[in-house]
Amino acid sequence: STSPQWVLDGNAILFTTERYGMRAHASWGSLNDAMLVFMNQDAYDKFRLSKEDYELQKELEKEQKEVTGDKTDDKKKEDKADEKKDEKPKDIVVELKGIQDRILRLTPNSSEMGSAVISKNGETLYYFSAFEDKYDLWKMDLRKKETKLLHKMNTGWANMEMDKEGKNLFLLGSNSMQKMDMGSEKLTPINYQANLKMDLAAEREYMFDHVYKQEQKRFYNVNMHGVNWDAMTAAYRKFLPHINNNYDFAELLSEYLGELNVSHTGGRFRPQTSGNITANLGLLFDWNHSGKGLLIAEVVEKGPFDHARSKVKAGTVMEKIDGQEITPDMDYSKLLNNKAKKKTLVSLYDPQTKERWEEVVLPISNGELNNLLYTRWVKQRAADVDKWSNGRLGYVHIQSMGDPSFRSVYSDILGKYNDREGIVIDTRFNGGGRLHEDIEILFSGEKYLTQVTRGREACDMPSRRWNKPSIMLQCEANYSNAHGTPWVYKHQHIGRLVGMPVPGTMTTVSWETLQDPTLIFGTPITGYRLSDGSYLENTQLEPDVKVANSPETVVKGEDTQLRTAVNELLKEIDKK
Repeated sequence: STSPQWVLDGNAILFTTERYGMRAHASWGSLNDAMLVFMNQDAYDKFRLSKEDYELQKELEKEQKEVTGDKTDDKKKEDKADEKKDEKPKDIVVELKGIQDRILRLTPNSSEMGSAVISKNGETLYYFSAFEDKYDLWKMDLRKKETKLLHKMNTGWANMEMDKEGKNLFLLGSNSMQKMDMGSEKLTPINYQANLKMDLAAEREYMFDHVYKQEQKRFYNVNMHGVNWDAMTAAYRKFLPHINNNYDFAELLSEYLGELNVSHTGGRFRPQTSGNITANLGLLFDWNHSGKGLLIAEVVEKGPFDHARSKVKAGTVMEKIDGQEITPDMDYSKLLNNKAKKKTLVSLYDPQTKERWEEVVLPISNGELNNLLYTRWVKQRAADVDKWSNGRLGYVHIQSMGDPSFRSVYSDILGKYNDREGIVIDTRFNGGGRLHEDIEILFSGEKYLTQVTRGREACDMPSRRWNKPSIMLQCEANYSNAHGTPWVYKHQHIGRLVGMPVPGTMTTVSWETLQDPTLIFGTPITGYRLSDGSYLENTQLEPDVKVANSPETVVKGEDTQLRTAVNELLKEIDKK
């Protein structure tokens, strides 16, 4: 549970929880709900009344006041008004008995929630939720149980604050401020302008001191890996007066933090610059072609030209982009500057049929192309494993140690590879996350039952874990939890490791944005300790079968490590 706040004049606490939401497999990213816990039974009972019953209750209370003689002359009313000015805040009535039974779920469905606020009268919940790409403002009538999209914000995370009178709601964050009148529910921007004069040298010194304190107080190992942190800080501080830009300052932080001999740290500078962004056509070219234009060697699957209406195929020559001829001595990529998702005219030629034609396409960003090329790489590995094992083995690649990768792997091994005799698990080039426990559980199943319907075997038990042999690939580019996951796989005797040694980089990091938001540094705050007192950090993980992919074979499209893993797993299966 997170983000608790007092509401309903102190009679309840509003908070968010992942109790009902879809849980992530990597310890973050769970879906949340807004909840109320009531401090006393009276507030709880009143809140649960329907709209009609609540109005009747208010009428009844009004009549009771009139019956008890609450009618006073004007003088008494004035005296009461004066007394009200000096009235102390009401005490919060807290009844701990049965409080666990006075918890209510407010939101009708779990979502990626942001900030949440309840109106002063307790009848409306306003909350940010990212059902689609970014956050929007939603409204829920708590008595009618009706929910609707109030404002399509399409914004990043923002915080909401309500004024004391409950008349205005302030939306702060995502580089903007807005105010909503809670009567009309109309949004208006809050404009401001501020001039700031900065002593950048003094700011860099402050940020340097902040990094020093954070590492000193939060570093996972209290002995700081044997480094005298005060002495090291003094040694690097002397360079500060000679630095006048963030490129050099980030380099200073990296060198300084590097003295700790640890992963997950260093200084990073991300300048806020803009420039031409070069788009991509999703084509691979034959660079041995010496004539005019570009000879297409492959049309990338699901790229701009991969559709039924296109006649482009391997062997087609691309001659022009938006009417500009592609000559042998030019860099054609400049013709695609700022063309992502913009209609682009491409002139083409088929050397076999001598036909010339034109097609209009929407180029994609380099990030989108990289995703397509990753999918292409995985499909190639899977096809090789299928071919080399004669259909006996399946193949999965864990792209990152996060929730999406786990779901992909889970789907493949219990879906299309369910009838295979073994699985090759590839973790190469994985940058980390937190998935070691889930991978350990998923691949450590041992068959204990078979589910049979009228003599026909339906599935083995456990049915949600892999019960057959597997083998895991690793390489020098594995990092963070992609060191920890193979380590757990080997340590728990699930299977053998094939590939190259992985540096010991198993720590949990806290990445922090400094006062200057273009600068980031890391503090490894959690280490993973073995029973003998040693840590996984800085402990290199050796494979059971050491084999490298040499550049000479890689350029030919040969994956020696993968083929070795297939052979080793088949030998293991055939022995049983």
